Amino acid sequence: MQNAACYIRVSTDDQTEFSPGAQLRSLRDYAKKNGIAISEKNIYTDEGISGKTAKRPAFLKMIAAAKSKPKPFDVILVHKFDRFARSREDSVVYKSLLKKEAGIRVISITESIEDDKFAVILEAMLEAMAEYYSLNLAEEVKKGMTEKALRGEYQTTAPFGYRYVEKKLAIEPNEAEVVRLLYNKFAEKQNLRALAAYVNEIGIKTKRGCKFENRTIEYILNNPVYIGKTRWTPTGRTRRNFKNPESIIAQGEHEPIISPELWERVHEIIAVQKEIRPARSRSGARISTWLKGLLRCGNCGGTLVVLKNAYMQCNGYSKGSCKISHCVKTVLLEDLVLEQFEIIFQSSFEISIETKNTSNDFHFLSEHLKKIEAKERRIKEAYLEGIDTKEEYKQNRRILTAERSETLAHLNAAKTENYESFHKHFANVNALFTDDFVSLKIKNKTAHFLIKKIIFNKKEKTLEIHYK
Repeated sequence: MQNAACYIRVSTDDQTEFSPGAQLRSLRDYAKKNGIAISEKNIYTDEGISGKTAKRPAFLKMIAAAKSKPKPFDVILVHKFDRFARSREDSVVYKSLLKKEAGIRVISITESIEDDKFAVILEAMLEAMAEYYSLNLAEEVKKGMTEKALRGEYQTTAPFGYRYVEKKLAIEPNEAEVVRLLYNKFAEKQNLRALAAYVNEIGIKTKRGCKFENRTIEYILNNPVYIGKTRWTPTGRTRRNFKNPESIIAQGEHEPIISPELWERVHEIIAVQKEIRPARSRSGARISTWLKGLLRCGNCGGTLVVLKNAYMQCNGYSKGSCKISHCVKTVLLEDLVLEQFEIIFQSSFEISIETKNTSNDFHFLSEHLKKIEAKERRIKEAYLEGIDTKEEYKQNRRILTAERSETLAHLNAAKTENYESFHKHFANVNALFTDDFVSLKIKNKTAHFLIKKIIFNKKEKTLEIHYK
C-alpha cells in the first residue's frame, strides 16, 4: 500500500467548494478508493494565501519532509494541479525535485492523467491554463480596485482616527482628537520625534497597540484621508513616497477630521523641511560646521564630509570612487563663503523662534480627564445594576484611578510649562554666522535657505556658490 501526503491550499478568492474541509474529504475519498494510506501528520494546509512558494510555510514543510530518509510518503495528493502551484516555473522546479531526489509523484484527484508520454503535455497544459487564470484574475481584481479608488472608496483597514461602520469610514472620536493634536502641534513647529515622544508618554497607542514612531506620525501628516480624500497606489504601498505619481487621490464619502487650511499649513512646513534636510539625512546627526550638506567636489560632484581633524574631504575620494583629493580646512571654506556673503547680503534682518504654545496640550488632557470621569460613572452604574461583579468593578476602578492620576500629573505640568522665545536683530547675514550665541543648527538651516550648493575645485582653487 502506498503512503500519501495531502496538500491543501485555499486562497482568499476561493469559493466554498475549495474550502480546506471540502478538499480534504475529496482527497480521503480518492485515497480510500485507490488503496492509499494517509497519515494525519502528512496533511499540509496553507489557508488564505496565494500560490507563490515563498508565502506557503506548509508547502515548504512538506517539501522538506519529502527529502528526508526514509521518505515518509510515496505520492502527494492535491485537489487540482493549481493547488500545488499556480506558477508553471514553481511547478516544474518542485515536481522535478520530488521525482528525481525522492521518487515522489504529484497526483491531481480531479484531473485524471495517465502515466505516459502524453501526460507531460496534458499536465503542462492544465498548469498553463491555471497560471493564465491566476494572472487574468489579478488583472481583473486590479481593474476593480482602480475603479473603486476613482470613486473615492477606501480599500484598506481603517486608518488611525476612523473605524468602519456598515463598510464606510466613520470618525473614532478619541483617535480623531489625537490626529487633530498632532496636526496642530506640528503646525506650531514641533518636530516628529517630539510628537512621538509626547503621545507615547501619555499612553496613546496605534491601531495595532504599538508605540508611535517618527514614521507613524509622518504617515498621519501625509495621509489625505484626514481631509476627506482617499489615496490608493496600484503599484503597491506608498513606502513613504507620498507624492507618487502612480497614486490615485479622489474625494471620499467620509467626514474629514481636519480642515483643508490646517492641511495646507502643515504641508508648507513639510516642504520647507525637505529643503532644509534633504532625503536620507539624519536630523539627529552632529553638526560641526554650518556648511554641512552644501559642499560638492569639483571633480566628481560628490559631497564633502567633515573629517575628525577639522578638515573636509570628498566622500567619493574617501571611498575610492573619486581620484582627486579635495581635502581642505573647514574654517578656510567658512571664511571664503562669508567673504561672498558680505558682498551679496548687506541688508539687516530679524530672526525669531516662537514661544511654544501649550493650549492644545491642556485642551486635550482636559477632555481626556472628562472621558475618564464618564467611564467611572458607567462602571459604577454597571455594578449597581448587577451587570458587573464587585471584583470586576474594583478592578476597573483601579485601572481608571491610575489613568486619572497620570492624566492629572500631565495636566498640572501643562499648566506650569514655560518656554522662552528667541528673537534677535542682525545687521546682515554675516552677523548671524559669526554670532557665537546662535547655534550651528540654526546657522546650517539658514545656509540651506540661501544656498543650493557650493562647488569647491581644489585644483583650480575656486569656490562656486549656487544661490536659491
